[in-house]
Amino acid sequence: MPSADYKFEGWLGLDPSAAEGNMQWGEFEPKAWEETDVDIKITHCGVCGSDLHTLRSGWGPAKYPCCVGHEIVGTAVRVGSKAEGGIKVGDRVGVGAQSDSCQGRKGDCEACASGMENYCQVHHVGTYNGIYLNGSKSFGGYALYHRAPSHFVVKIPDAISSAEAAPMLCGGVTTYTPLKHHGVGPGKTVGIIGLGGLGHFGVLWAKALKADKVVVISRSSAKKDDALKMGADEFVATAEDPDWAKKHASTLDVIVCTVSSSSMPLMQYLSLLRFDGTFVQVGAPEDGLPTIQQFPLLFKRLKITGSLIGSPRDIREMLELAADQKVKPWIEEIPMKDANKAIVDFDAGKPRYRYVLSNEQQVKAGL
Repeated sequence: MPSADYKFEGWLGLDPSAAEGNMQWGEFEPKAWEETDVDIKITHCGVCGSDLHTLRSGWGPAKYPCCVGHEIVGTAVRVGSKAEGGIKVGDRVGVGAQSDSCQGRKGDCEACASGMENYCQVHHVGTYNGIYLNGSKSFGGYALYHRAPSHFVVKIPDAISSAEAAPMLCGGVTTYTPLKHHGVGPGKTVGIIGLGGLGHFGVLWAKALKADKVVVISRSSAKKDDALKMGADEFVATAEDPDWAKKHASTLDVIVCTVSSSSMPLMQYLSLLRFDGTFVQVGAPEDGLPTIQQFPLLFKRLKITGSLIGSPRDIREMLELAADQKVKPWIEEIPMKDANKAIVDFDAGKPRYRYVLSNEQQVKAGL
């Protein structure tokens, strides 16, 4: 196939100051083309907390220049002859936080063999700031185009708009996957700690999975009305009630914690769990989690675990649930040209509840 007639351009972080709204627009070299790849003309890209962590090298040194964004939706404009998934030019598709894994190509990887590529221990490739198996660097979706291995490209159901689908591809699946894995459904009472971009998805998925009761736990009651509109049955404001932990002790089966803080009251959160309860951490603070005391774990046989994004199979399953249950994330669309302002406002906690960047020309063209 001849070379593409379009350029890969986007917002580039050149150093840690990029996270302060100093990304620069420029051209970048995408993944070296392979016949298993798909090129996507980006219409929408969600803004995720991971973008800020990476831009400022919070989780480790970033591979500057980097183009962040891993909630990518757009139109397939080039499809390799060996592409998977029946993707055709013109299809509306998306890519989440992972863009490649060993897929069994570099040894025996139990995770990939089991359809859990998100836990690949051999070669996990992030959609940005990663290195593909062919040695190319991965660049994300604050851009005009994106190239990705087709195994990690999913079709977007007709019932979900592109703007709504974008934040589901990381923020959405990050909370959907642990809820589904830990059996949330009828008969289960669920706690969601933090009502930000991740937490609001946690509420939406728990309700879509038919949990008996969904409780949102936050510091203040500022977002209580929003939580109830999303479907939460109860709201706990920890900073406004000194007895909150005692009042709600042993009432929850599963807790999903979306908070990224080393100072959160972890042991009090654990006290909310029933016998055999499960605490799932999905937030990733740069300075780690608080110290854990062992006795609550021993006396109630509690489980503390984590969960990492989702596999392509998880994403497809989540999108089917969203289409079937008419799940609608709370989003605000922002022009791609204003990406620097978007990340500054995101870092200030302004989204209610996810920002989605839109490439206006592509959207107007009906792509």
